[in-house]
Amino acid sequence: MWVGLVGLVGLDAVDWASLRHNYGSAEELPGLLRRSAGPDPQDAEEAAADLLNNLYHQGGWICPAAPAALPFLLHLAAGPSVPVPSRRMVLELVWRLAAEAGRVAERFLAPDWQPAWERTLPQVLALLADPEPEIRRDAARALGACGTPGERVLPALLRCWRAETDPATRLDLVLALGDAAGREPGGAPAVEARALLRGLLHSAQAQTRLAAVHALAPTDPGLPVRHLDQLLTAVRAPDVEVWRATSAVEAGILGVQHWTAALFTGPFTAFTLGLLDDHPDAEQRAGALARAGGLLARWRSPGAALLPRLAARLDDPAPEVRFRAAELLACLGPAAAAHADRVAALLGDDSARATRGRETVAEAAVWALARMNDPRCLPELVELLAAPRSGFASASAHYPATAGLHHCVLPALDEVLGPLADHAGLLLPAIAEQLDVTRTDARTLYRLCQVLAEWGPAAAAAVPQLLGLLADDRTWAAAAEALAGIGPAGIGAHDLLAARSHDGGPQAELAAWACWKVGGDPGPALEALGGAVAGESVRHPELRMLADLGPLAARHADRLRTLAADPDAWTRVQAAHALWAATGDTAVAVPVLTTAVEGLADGTYLPVMLPALRHLVRIGSPAGPAARLLREVPTRDERLHCNGGWRGFTEDEAVRAAVGELLALVG
Repeated sequence: MWVGLVGLVGLDAVDWASLRHNYGSAEELPGLLRRSAGPDPQDAEEAAADLLNNLYHQGGWICPAAPAALPFLLHLAAGPSVPVPSRRMVLELVWRLAAEAGRVAERFLAPDWQPAWERTLPQVLALLADPEPEIRRDAARALGACGTPGERVLPALLRCWRAETDPATRLDLVLALGDAAGREPGGAPAVEARALLRGLLHSAQAQTRLAAVHALAPTDPGLPVRHLDQLLTAVRAPDVEVWRATSAVEAGILGVQHWTAALFTGPFTAFTLGLLDDHPDAEQRAGALARAGGLLARWRSPGAALLPRLAARLDDPAPEVRFRAAELLACLGPAAAAHADRVAALLGDDSARATRGRETVAEAAVWALARMNDPRCLPELVELLAAPRSGFASASAHYPATAGLHHCVLPALDEVLGPLADHAGLLLPAIAEQLDVTRTDARTLYRLCQVLAEWGPAAAAAVPQLLGLLADDRTWAAAAEALAGIGPAGIGAHDLLAARSHDGGPQAELAAWACWKVGGDPGPALEALGGAVAGESVRHPELRMLADLGPLAARHADRLRTLAADPDAWTRVQAAHALWAATGDTAVAVPVLTTAVEGLADGTYLPVMLPALRHLVRIGSPAGPAARLLREVPTRDERLHCNGGWRGFTEDEAVRAAVGELLALVG
């Protein structure tokens, strides 16, 4: 028998088929456990990864199969003949389960988990003496993450600390000691551990001091601020790379910077400013900008202190640093306009990032200038429109708003163009040309037509190209939306749109609405849209189109009142607005729209809130209840957004602008 399988005796005695994991029956677990102990390192690691996925996946519960698997997992972790990568993967599964067991509600915890953990705890403790330092690190992490009282695990951790010589393992032990000392009852071992950790704050080794601050901070939140200089020294030191080998952090410069920045609460800028001091290592400088982005993504007030430091990095010798600096100035947009000349100097900088998109510094500069509404971006945008590829996103992308993180990415080109209606005259010839070139690329064509719709009458010069698209069944709908946005200047589209509105084909209501918008008869639009909103499934664009018809749509008031009470927030908001536009009824519309935006007063933002705010602005003085509710919003320091990356900044700007308009109108 392969020696790695010895610890798996009894595996077949478990009724695995009756147990469940994240993907269903656990009947395949015996095979995965055996493969994890096998002689082929690659196959063993793949099997261990499957165990991690099946038994943990993304957490949220401790599945019924986990307690049964736990003793076999620890036999594998302790097996000297089991490949080390497989042992580490198995131990990662153990510490993840141990940590999750302490977080989830009791109803999500398999009843057998705690007894299984208690039985196997001696095996976890024994791993602190394993010959392999990686295993000792993972064992320390498991003991730090579990919920076992400190008095039961601290003696072993303290003994290991006194004997340990491996630098990375010692750091993991410091963190585990801090976690375990905080779990009651801790007894005398906890007193000893805390005294040890306080002494390590004055260690000769910078990374040990850093670990000690992290270990003690949960019980002393002011500690990081008091030891700010020591933290900066450690994070900026060459030996910070030792953390890459640890189990608890497993990250280099950027990861340690992010991990340590999380010790500080609120819009605390001193740590980030310290990181932004000059440093010979380009990764340190790039990481400092990443931290600045994380801080600015959540808070507005640090901008004044950080902006000059960001602009100074536009001249950095490293392309990644220059790119990040320009991208952050783009996020800040109008607030960074004083530095437009320095950004414009990068328009010829074709240095590319080492990313899959190969975005260039020049592209980040174009984006920044566009956000500043600076015309120096226009020649580059014209070239980019005709380019076969660029570093700008190929489609609209949304990133999560994660505390302390900033997604350093470029938008899609149409998202850059949308706010540039002031420069339509210079950009329209290039866009018009692309309307012909991209006729067979439905996605690109649609996005360009959306830009023209956003520009409205300023895009009138593109009407001839749009008329050509109306005759094609593949492209007419995108062209119709653009023509509707442009308005009466598109009257030449009347006959084609009228024909499509009467042919009974899909999106007949779009054709009828667009026909009215360019100057046609409103009757077909009223009939088509009235029929659309009368059905069980009402789409938000149809309500928006109906609102455009204003008092002409009054005949649909009863249906709109019903929809204003719909369970779906978007439907309620658009129906309430359409009802007001059709009848002037504020008694229904204002409460619905006010309810939709009330979360803003507490700092919560959802996408439906921006159109609701804009509808309230249109209503004007009767929207006083909403204005009174939102009076303090402009003074909030936290950004109002639900997306990460650049979009979080533009969301915050748009929401604040709309609130400002509402307050100015209502007083």
